[in-house]
Formats: sequence, structure tokens, C-alpha cells
Amino acid sequence: MNRHVVVLHRWRDHHARYQDYLDHRTHDVTYVTTALAQDSVPAEAAAVVVVHATDDTAAVWRAVTDLRARFGPPARLIALNEGDLDTAAVVRDRLGCAGQTPGELARFRDKLTMNRIVADAGVPTPRFADAPDAYAVRSFADRHGWPVVVKPRCGTASRDVIRLASAADLPQLAELPLEPRLVQEYCADDIVHIDGLWTGDRLGPWRASRYVNTCVDFTQGQALGSVEIDDPQLLAALGDFTARVAGALSNEAWVFHLEAFVGAGADGRPAISFLEAGYRVGGAEIPFVWREVHDIDLMRAAADIQLGRAPDLPVPERWRTGGWLLVPSPVPAPCRVVSHELPAPQDPAKAPYAAVVPAVGQVIPRVGGYEHVGARFRFRGDSCGEVEKAVLRTAAEFRLECVPHAENLRGGRPACGLDR
Repeated sequence: MNRHVVVLHRWRDHHARYQDYLDHRTHDVTYVTTALAQDSVPAEAAAVVVVHATDDTAAVWRAVTDLRARFGPPARLIALNEGDLDTAAVVRDRLGCAGQTPGELARFRDKLTMNRIVADAGVPTPRFADAPDAYAVRSFADRHGWPVVVKPRCGTASRDVIRLASAADLPQLAELPLEPRLVQEYCADDIVHIDGLWTGDRLGPWRASRYVNTCVDFTQGQALGSVEIDDPQLLAALGDFTARVAGALSNEAWVFHLEAFVGAGADGRPAISFLEAGYRVGGAEIPFVWREVHDIDLMRAAADIQLGRAPDLPVPERWRTGGWLLVPSPVPAPCRVVSHELPAPQDPAKAPYAAVVPAVGQVIPRVGGYEHVGARFRFRGDSCGEVEKAVLRTAAEFRLECVPHAENLRGGRPACGLDR
């Protein structure tokens, strides 16, 4: 392999341990990052170029062009955050270097293409259609009924996902940014997420989790949690479902974050239908929980795939149960933290094993996504019930006080794009 590898990096925290995935002494590993994420770039980096946003393709292309002049054409470009996949694919295509191209990425980023592929494979999927305008949404609802959900075809982190209850809500579409959209019939079933590795012909390690609240609720100011499932019957059904979806979308190895609806079937078995899939490690605290609770680095597998290597992850003989919780800031970001408090529980099992809480005086930036939020907590235990109690207790008792920051009053722009 050419010794030059470029990494697009936008996390402030250590979601990915790049120095473990690629020897920075024998390769020229260069980074294109943001001011917020610069401090988490490995000290061994050959060079670092800061851009205002890693999903700004023009800015990233200028940075990569500079790095190419200094270190030679990159053999590989690594991008592990979903918000950077499109930019990475475009840059690879321009460079002619190995890796996923825009055409190969489309089935994982364009939700219309994705749903068509999954539905054509016979996987249960809520009815859907392209939604170029309000007329298309109205026509879909006339055929399939209200309410409906309208979402960006290439969105992340539940950005601009809206539920329309009737035709009277159609004017809400005019308030959204102009971009390709998808309309789907509304499904009231519980939502689960399934994370893991598809080897190309079978499932590697994977875990299924149930949301506490929903991702859309989080965008509206409610806490968002997740608890891994330990129900054997449900897990068996979810395993079969996940293999069908992952295999339909690719016969090559990929790390997945799938979301599905789970309801009760007429025969008493779980009724599972497809929601969407991401070609990446799940967001929020998922990469940390996998490393800290299960001793598996999903980010390593994702990096291996982008580096042209076959991922090799262990499958534990016994799984513990993990979970996480995100608490939004009480006022819109950017905001400054005034105080925070989480009383210690009487039962230590109900305490998070890890907490990321901004210090008093720290400013929470207006970035979006799931990293720069009010607070982040991680949990582990021996059962789903035990972990869920800890998540709910923390959500109920954690207190965070913030005040608007000056940038918010000036209507300042975010420093970088979505970080899910």
C-alpha cells in the first residue's frame, strides 16, 4: 500500500482509535479535521489540516489536494462518520484511489434506493415513495392514509424528519430546506436498533437494542436512551431479519447500524419491518459501549474495510448488557453550562459507569448530532431490566442548567456539520 492515508475526522471524543488501526510510523497518516475535533487527532499524525466542516466537499478537496502535494497521492481515504461518507466517496472518485465511490454508497445513503432494494428482497417494509413536493405527499396519503412521515433521503440524526397527521399539515413542508425527500406510512410500533458486522455472507458479532424514547423525540428536547435486548425469542427473530437486510444491501463486508419496527404478530411472534440502515458504526455512545462492555472495537472493523482488509472481530461466548443515555441541553446551543447535578443512587448498579458532562462554564457548541449534547452516560449490567432501571433513574434525576451563549443571540452558524 502507498504510505499516504488521509483520514476525515470530526469527533472531539475518541470514538475511533486511529493509531490502533494503522501504524502511523510506517505510513504517512494525514488528517482533515475541524477546530472542535483537532485535539483528538493522534499526536503521530504526519500532518493536520483544519476545515470549518468535514462535510464541505470543496473545503475537504482543497485540503486533500494540499496533502497530496506534500505526501503523494493517497492510497486510501478513511471516513468513519456517516456525515462524511458522501464527501469521502466524491474525493476518492476524483483521486482515483481505492474505496467506496458515490455510486457504491448510494444504496446506503439514499433512503429511497435503500428501501427499494430491501423491499425487492422480500423484507417487510412500510410503504414508501419519493416525495419531491407536497403534491406527491398528498397523493401518497390519499392512497395509503394519514398520518405519514416525511424525511430527507440522505439525512442523518433524524434531521428534519416530520410527521404529518393530515392534509392540513402539508404547509410544514414549505418550511424545510429544499432537498430530496421520502414519504412513508407512519408505523406506531417500537423502534429497535441493531449494530454489528456483516462478513459478506453471514453475521459477525451483533447486538440489538431498544430505544428509550425516540431519535425524533430527542430533536424536540427529550432525553434519548438505549438498552440492549436479552429476550431470546426476540433476538432470534431479529438475527434472521438482520441477516436478510444486510445481505440484500451488500454481499461484501460492512459494519451496520440498522433500525427496525417491532410489533406483535397475529401468531404471537414478533412482527419486524425495516426502517433504515447506515453503512457505519452506530452513533451516540455505541462505539464506546462496544469497546468498554463487550471488548469489541466496531470502529476497527469499519476502518479495516475502508483500508481494504478483511475485518476480524471476536464473538463473545457470553454477552453483558450495555446501554446509554443522551440528555439534551435545556436551552438551544450554543449555551453555557451554569450547573449540573446527579445524586448518587443508593444502589450502585443504577449508576452510569461513565459520564461525559460539560464542566461548569463550558460552552456547548451548536453542531448538531449526538456528541455535543447536554450530557452523555453509559451503563452496563447483567440484564436488560437492570440497565433500563439505571437509564430511567439517571434521566429522571440528572439536572443541567444552561444559559444562552452570545453566539446564539447573534444567530451564529454552526462550526461543522452533523456528528452522528
